[in-house]
Amino acid sequence: MLEAKCLKKAVVPSTLIEDPSPGSLQCTRLALHVSEDASSCFIYIASGPHVYKLQVKLGTSFVSTGKDSLLIPEHTELIASSLVNRCPHRAEIQSIVLADVQSHGYLVLGSVDPYGHLIVSKLDGSGKDIDRLTYSVLPHDNGIGEGSWSGLCFCPNQWSMTAVARSFCKTIDIYDQDIHIRTLRPLWYPTSLNFLQNVGNGNQSSILAITEGSQLSIWDLRMKENGGCVHRICGIPGDTLYAVCCSSTGNVAVGGADRTVSIYDPRRWSSLSRWVHCSKFEITGLAFSTLDPDYIYIQGVDYEVFCGQWKESNKSFSFRGDSNWLGFSKCSDKDILAGWCDSGSIFIADVASDIDKLVSVH
Repeated sequence: MLEAKCLKKAVVPSTLIEDPSPGSLQCTRLALHVSEDASSCFIYIASGPHVYKLQVKLGTSFVSTGKDSLLIPEHTELIASSLVNRCPHRAEIQSIVLADVQSHGYLVLGSVDPYGHLIVSKLDGSGKDIDRLTYSVLPHDNGIGEGSWSGLCFCPNQWSMTAVARSFCKTIDIYDQDIHIRTLRPLWYPTSLNFLQNVGNGNQSSILAITEGSQLSIWDLRMKENGGCVHRICGIPGDTLYAVCCSSTGNVAVGGADRTVSIYDPRRWSSLSRWVHCSKFEITGLAFSTLDPDYIYIQGVDYEVFCGQWKESNKSFSFRGDSNWLGFSKCSDKDILAGWCDSGSIFIADVASDIDKLVSVH
């Protein structure tokens, strides 16, 4: 069973960001990385054409609950804050993603604006601002036309491969660093995308899951037939899906306007579970637990974030932001969550299993 070790709250200085840009419904403008000693975490947030870095102090503390068992946050210290100078976008950034390449001693930060302009920067793993390789890629149409939500994701075992989604253009561009590999053309407006893990075909990096309208579509980058689309799962017409995530065991979860989380087995694309109406409002963020893939973190439009066991449809704990979420993300290799509200508040939750707690006590 998973439980929250602590819930911290920090405030973004008004001198750094006076009035955050509103962004889109999807909360994809935050990424985080935990320091090696786990004493602090580095949070990257995007507002307007800029990316900012915050260093927030962590540490265990007594977890208190309020009405309806909601966790009550404890204020924590903001150690440092600065502007990341290697992201010169000309329009509002829609999504940022952080790839943890610790084996090489650096991080990879990707950002994309409404017109599909992608910028990828290598950052120092210790959190220091050291200049490293930065490259940018313009879409084939040079960003002409109406801007919209754009998203990106890195391949989990090949960080140089990047997928960039553009909603209004109905395109998914695949890049190997700054080289364009191919373009996928979904039927509807893409809203989220993620590379699959541990599919069992020996080459999981080639499979991409995309939510488009009310459908979940699966694409194999090695195939040419049907444009690369190998499977479609249709949801309720009119109920847009806003989030897709993949677990370490290969399962795929989707959620959206129907307030339901659906879990699929990628080997047969059969439904494993449906957690019906688990959220009061639309679901715009999902992340499987690293500690236990049977648990999933769900973020909704009503400021609430909760953790639950999807097989049993049981909630474990939850907390709320104090205003609309502008960014929400989970650390790639740890059960640490962070969310950014338009009030300027940053919420960080550190989660542990019962086994971890017993080990730490002894």
